[in-house]
Amino acid sequence: MNLFYALLLGIVEGLTEFVPVSSTAHMLIVQRIFNIPSDNGMFAFLVLVQIGPLVALLVYFWKDYWSLIKAFFARPFSTQENKMAWYIIIATIPALVAGFLLKDVVQRFFQNPLMEAAIRLFSAAILLFLAEWLGKRSRNLDSITWLDGLIIGLFQVLAVFPGASRSGSTIPGGMLRNFDRPSATRFAFLMAAPIMLAAGGYETLSIIKQHILGAIFVPLAIGFVAAVIVGWLSIRWLINYVSKHSLYLFAAYCAIVAALCLIFLFV
Repeated sequence: MNLFYALLLGIVEGLTEFVPVSSTAHMLIVQRIFNIPSDNGMFAFLVLVQIGPLVALLVYFWKDYWSLIKAFFARPFSTQENKMAWYIIIATIPALVAGFLLKDVVQRFFQNPLMEAAIRLFSAAILLFLAEWLGKRSRNLDSITWLDGLIIGLFQVLAVFPGASRSGSTIPGGMLRNFDRPSATRFAFLMAAPIMLAAGGYETLSIIKQHILGAIFVPLAIGFVAAVIVGWLSIRWLINYVSKHSLYLFAAYCAIVAALCLIFLFV
């Protein structure tokens, strides 16, 4: 693979994985714009480079995750941190079950990359708009319950489908439970790690069995490092952004890019 393309895709992955605009959709768009060929090596690269933002997430929230891991071994629901650890587990279960049951089905839903990108971007736009319009933003994470975790986890099921935005599903899910933007964003980030670890581990094992890592090691290393650095910066930026601004900008951006995808596809 061209090293410039590897760097570009790594930057795009890190920039869009946690910002609610669908990283997969943007990766598909970049591939189409630059005519980057799709083959087994490219597929492996795209799967493994997605682990970069996960590393960025774990680094950024390492104190939170360490506290949650320690709190988990206390008596169930005895402390606020213990409750949070359990609520994250509850929020993870729906996507794990859906991913296992639907892993073969969802791949057959979408065969056209640009159409797939447009559908997922329009879906994110609608969810972000509804979250801002209907959400009361009257709660913080101190008031979270197991039902909140379950419902937000059901929104994460949408991310099982190809091209869906995880943040574009779970952040609106939290806001529709009337959490304020920073609280909804923080919980969305904290609950992302378990499912990303499970999905990344599964895909990595399947790729290792294909014995193609050696052929893409250098471009993968470049893209991976770029995704980690840019992913960490995008997490930091988004947390600061949502504390002062609405998500209407992201809703409008997703709708515009989705429309451009359809125009490019049909015209």
